[in-house]
Amino acid sequence: MEEEAEKLKQLQTEVDKQMNMGSPPGLTSPLNMSFEEKMEVDNRSIYVGNVDYGATAEELENHFHGCGSINRVTILCNKFDGHPKGFAYIEFGDRDSVLTAMAMDDSLFRGRQIKVMPKRTNRPGMSTTNRPPRGRGTFRGARGTMRGIYPGFRPLRRPRSYARRGAYYAPY
Repeated sequence: MEEEAEKLKQLQTEVDKQMNMGSPPGLTSPLNMSFEEKMEVDNRSIYVGNVDYGATAEELENHFHGCGSINRVTILCNKFDGHPKGFAYIEFGDRDSVLTAMAMDDSLFRGRQIKVMPKRTNRPGMSTTNRPPRGRGTFRGARGTMRGIYPGFRPLRRPRSYARRGAYYAPY
């Protein structure tokens, strides 16, 4: 068992090395970046909304090629079925390209009017996963407090339709 675990560790390190070697030298993974680096990248990026579901990254790159050099085009997809969500992020080489790209707001792309906005930076601690639950399940009121305790005599409430028929027809 220990030999198999050691082999798995070696395979994992080889895969990690290959993954790091395959990425371009100028780009780093968003997982390894500091908050300041993420903010700097986000300041060079734009959000593109109302993107056609059949659009490709190459088509978006061609649409925005006049704005400046493009580092990355990301079309977000649904993690369950893999279909596009209808929006994308484009990372440029410099901040001036973002201002140029903002002029393309409300332009037509594949027959749809796209929305172009600067990408906002996610603030640490503002995620949806560390909030308390909302809605049903947080407070049940008096229904949960009386469970298991004899509440005393309460007459059985019946709908009016059974009251008209008489006591013999009421289901118990």
